[in-house]
Amino acid sequence: MKWYLPAFLLLLNWACGKPPSAKDPRTAFRYNQHNPVTSLDPAFARTQNNIWIVESLFNGLVQLDDSLQVQPALARRWTISPDGLTYRFWLRNDVFFHDDPCFPDGRGRRMTAADVAFSFQRLLDPDWPKPGSWIFAGRVAPDSAFVAENDTVFVLRLSEPFQPMLQILTMQYASVVPREALEAYGRDFRRHPVGTGPFRLKIWAENQALVVVKNPRYFEKDADGATLPYLDAVKTTFIGDRKTAFLEFKKGKLDYLFGLESSYVNELLSPEGALQPALVSDFYFIKNPYLNSEYLGVRFDSSLQNPLQNKKIRQALNFGFDRALMLRTLRNGVGRPASSGFTPRGLPSFDENAVPGYRYDPALAARLLAEAGFPEGRGLPPLTLVCSPDYLDLCTFIVRQWEDLGIRARVEATETATLRERMRNGQAPFFRGSWIADYPDAESFLTCFYSKNAAPPNYTGFKNAEFDRLYEAALKETDTERRFGLYHNMERILVEEAPVVFLFYDETAQFARQGVTGLPRNAIGLLSLKRVKVQR
Repeated sequence: MKWYLPAFLLLLNWACGKPPSAKDPRTAFRYNQHNPVTSLDPAFARTQNNIWIVESLFNGLVQLDDSLQVQPALARRWTISPDGLTYRFWLRNDVFFHDDPCFPDGRGRRMTAADVAFSFQRLLDPDWPKPGSWIFAGRVAPDSAFVAENDTVFVLRLSEPFQPMLQILTMQYASVVPREALEAYGRDFRRHPVGTGPFRLKIWAENQALVVVKNPRYFEKDADGATLPYLDAVKTTFIGDRKTAFLEFKKGKLDYLFGLESSYVNELLSPEGALQPALVSDFYFIKNPYLNSEYLGVRFDSSLQNPLQNKKIRQALNFGFDRALMLRTLRNGVGRPASSGFTPRGLPSFDENAVPGYRYDPALAARLLAEAGFPEGRGLPPLTLVCSPDYLDLCTFIVRQWEDLGIRARVEATETATLRERMRNGQAPFFRGSWIADYPDAESFLTCFYSKNAAPPNYTGFKNAEFDRLYEAALKETDTERRFGLYHNMERILVEEAPVVFLFYDETAQFARQGVTGLPRNAIGLLSLKRVKVQR
C-alpha cells in the first residue's frame, strides 16, 4: 500500500487547485461530474457519471468512432453469419489486464477469449442482478451463447437475429473483466476495478474526487505509432452544484465543462449560440448532434377520459408552438427543432426528407382544434403537464404559446425521481420526457413505442399493430437500406398518431480551456480521453 500516500498527496494537491507545475512532465486533465460515481464495475455503468469513468478503465470487443461507426478494440476483426445468429471475433493477443494483487504475481496477465465469455456470462448471473443484463437477456442462444474456441477466437450466438447487436457490444456493459478480480473482490469489485483500459484506478475518495493514471501497457497506438493515452492522469471531482462547478471552470481549476444550465448559460453563450467574446481567449466551445430526443409524452389510456386521447388535439399541440424560438430563447441555440419524427439527428438513418414532421403553424393548429370539436379551445378541459424543475422554463414557454390558441394548460413541477415513478406507473397522463440512445441505432428510440414493451421504455403505452409489424421486421432485416426504410415507415406512423409532442433533438455543449486538444466529438456524449492532450 505504499503507493497510496503519494496518490493521496496528489489528490490533495489537486483538490487545493494546484495543477502540476510547468516543470512537472506529467500532464493531467481535470473535469467535474455533478452526480457522484456509484460503481466502477462496468456491469453497473448505466449513468453518464459511471460510464465516463468505466470508459477509461475498460475495453470491449468493439468501440465507436466519432462518426458512430463500429471499430476494432479488443477484437481485431469479426464476421456475422448470413442468418445473423453467429458472431465470430478474432482477438488481439497483445492486451494485458492492469497490474493488481488479484493475480498470483501482481502482474496483469494477457486477456483471452475465455475472459470475454466469463464477462458476458456474469451479466446474466441470476444471483447477482446487474443493470447491464438486458443487452443479452432473451437475445442469446439458451445453450453455448458465449464460446471461447481458443485464446483468440470468441463466438457469440443469438437465439434470433437482432441487427443492433454489434452496436450494443460497444456499450460499457460489454467490457471485459478478469475472473481473478471478481473472485478476489466479489461485489467490492465496484471499488477495485481491473480492466484493460488506457487508465487504471489510483485513488477514489467517494463523493469527493477520483484519480486514474496512465496504463503503461495499453495496447492502442495513434496513427504515428505513439502509444495511447497521452495523458498521465485524470482527476474527476464531484461538485454537486452546477453553478459552483462552472465558477471552478472559469477560475482555471477545471479543464472541461459539459452541458448547459440556466444559471450560467448566458455567461457562456450569446443568444445566437456563440461563445461570449470575453471568453474566447481562454476557452473554446464544441457543439455537435447528441442522440437525445426531448418530448412531451401522452399516456394512451381510454379510461383517462381526457382530451389528449383525441389524435387531432395531439396534432394541434404539435403545430401550436415555435420550437426554433424556444431554442433561441431558452437554450441559446443549442439543439435543433424536432421536425422529422422521434429519432434524432446524428443517427445514420436520420432523413428529414423521408419523414416530414411538425412545424410551427398556428393556423393549422386552430383548424385541428375546431375539427376536434373545440373551436378556439372553447369547451376544451384544461391540461396538466408534469415536468421536473430543470424543465419548468421550457414547459412554461410552450403552454403560454398554446394559450394563444385557446388551449389552457398548467405546468406541475415535481422532483425527477417522482416524475419517473409516475411515468413508470402510468400515473402521468401528460409529461415531459427525454430518451437518450443506449446505442447508435434508431431501434434504441423506436423501442419506446413497441406495444410489447412496458414502461420503461414505452412510457406512453402506445399500441399500433402496423408499427409493431414493422418494428419486428426491422430487427431481422440484414440489408441496411431496407432496414432504414422500415424505420422511416415507423416514424411516419409516429408523426401521424402523435403519441408525443416532438420538442427538439439535443446537441452536446462541450467547453474546454485553450490548450486542451483531442476531445471527442461524438453524438453519444461519451468522454473518451485516450487521445486528449493538455498544454498549460
